[in-house]
Amino acid sequence: MSNCAVEVKNMTKVFSRGLKKSDYVVAVDNLSFEIGAGEVYGLIGPNGSGKSTTMKVALGLMAPTTGSVKVFGFDSGDIRARNEIGFLPENPYFYKHLTGAETLKFYGKLCGFSGGELKDRISELLELVELEGAAKRRLGGYSKGMLQRIGLAQALIQRPRLVILDEPTAGVDPLGSRQIRDLILKLKEDGITVFLCSHLLEQVQEVCDRVGIIFEGRMRREGPLAELIQINEQTSMTFAGAKPHFLAKVRDLIEAESEVTIVDEGHPKTTLERLFISLSQSEQEEEEK
Repeated sequence: MSNCAVEVKNMTKVFSRGLKKSDYVVAVDNLSFEIGAGEVYGLIGPNGSGKSTTMKVALGLMAPTTGSVKVFGFDSGDIRARNEIGFLPENPYFYKHLTGAETLKFYGKLCGFSGGELKDRISELLELVELEGAAKRRLGGYSKGMLQRIGLAQALIQRPRLVILDEPTAGVDPLGSRQIRDLILKLKEDGITVFLCSHLLEQVQEVCDRVGIIFEGRMRREGPLAELIQINEQTSMTFAGAKPHFLAKVRDLIEAESEVTIVDEGHPKTTLERLFISLSQSEQEEEEK
C-alpha cells in the first residue's frame, strides 16, 4: 500500500465561461504535490488562487481537465478513495433542530453504522471534540466554534484515513480556534492525514508539517515548513555568559573567551505570513512589468 495519502500530478482544471471555446479560465495550472500518510499539509493562497478547486478534485466532486489526483493510490473519483475521506467545509450546514448526538446519529446511519456500534462511535466522537455536555442541546444553540467541532466529528464518523478541512476556524473565537488546533494535532497523533486550507497563517504555522503556497492556480513554493520559513542569507547565534563588550566581537574571538559557549546556531526564521505576503507581492510586480 502506498505511503502517499494524496498525490496531485500535473493537475490542470479549466472552466468554460461561455459558449466559445476560447472563453475559459484556468483555475489550476499544472499543479503537483504530495501529502504523506499521517502528516498535516497546509495549502494557502489568496482568494481565487485555486485552493478550493484543488480540494474539490481531491474529494472527487469534480474531475481534473488534465493530470491526475490520487488518494491512497486510487483516483480521487473512485468510490474506494471517497470512502477514505472525511470533509469539513468552510460553512457546514446542519439541521439546527437536531441535537449534537442526533446529528452524529444521522450521519452515522448514512455511513452504515447502527446499534451499539453507532452509539459507541457517537460517544467516542463527542468526547474527542469535547461536546459531551452539549450532546442533547439543539444545534441552533451552538456557538460557531461548537458547530465547527461537531462538523469535525461528523467528518470523522466513518473513521477516514484522510480529513480535508476548508477554513476550519473561519469566524471562530481564539479559544475555539485553539480547541480546533488541538484537535488537528490529536488527529495527527492518531495517524490520520490532514489536508488543511486556511487563511489564518499563524494557525497553519502551528500545526502543519509541510505547506504549499498557491497563487493564480500555480504552486509558487512548497515543502517542509521549517525550510520554507528559513532565511538562508542570514545566520543567528545565541550565546551564554557573553559580557556586553564581547557582543561587539566576531566569531574568531569566541575561542579566546573560554567562559562563553554557543547555545544555538542556525538560520533565523521568518513567519509564514511574511513569506506568503512577499511571494504574493513579487507575483503582482512581475505581472505589472
